[in-house]
Amino acid sequence: MSSVTVTTWSLEQTSPADLLPAAAPDGDVRIVRSEVPSPEFSRFLYASVGGDIRWTDRLSWSYDRWREYLERPGVETWVAHDRGTPAGFVELDPQAEGVVEITYFGLLPAFRGRRIGGHLLAHGTARAWDLAERWSGRAPTKRVWLHTCSKDGEFAMDNYLRRGFRLFDTKVEEEREAPAPGPWPGAYPGARPGA
Repeated sequence: MSSVTVTTWSLEQTSPADLLPAAAPDGDVRIVRSEVPSPEFSRFLYASVGGDIRWTDRLSWSYDRWREYLERPGVETWVAHDRGTPAGFVELDPQAEGVVEITYFGLLPAFRGRRIGGHLLAHGTARAWDLAERWSGRAPTKRVWLHTCSKDGEFAMDNYLRRGFRLFDTKVEEEREAPAPGPWPGAYPGARPGA
């Protein structure tokens, strides 16, 4: 298997005032918190959003590992719905000392390019800033951070910067190149069975 050079950028906000809003998309787009931990639903979102951009680190997780992760106090999944259909998600993972990581964020391929992403990222980041209000015993959020890489969508970095995130670290590594898994073979746009 060949290797590919992957650049990973880490970005942060250190104040709620850093967050820059995004225009709401046209149509009936709603963002709601998935309050009942559901390994099945979270795995669906992960595989469907990340399948064509090679998210693979959680594909081998067992049901129990998903459940344990999702049931950790403060872990939240916020889901954008377009006319009732899941369009994308943002996952928040609180860490020590008032830090919240946006561990995953993205849209299913059919919903990209429709201004939903900026709206969802702004909403999810705002929920990272006010996370302690929903979880007793949590320290107020002092920092929100995330990472993106050169395998992510072409507009990902621009979206993060337009929402007020600032770059604080860059790493370049060689990774084994793997085919995009998709939620099932041939599911992502441009894929052909047997290709």
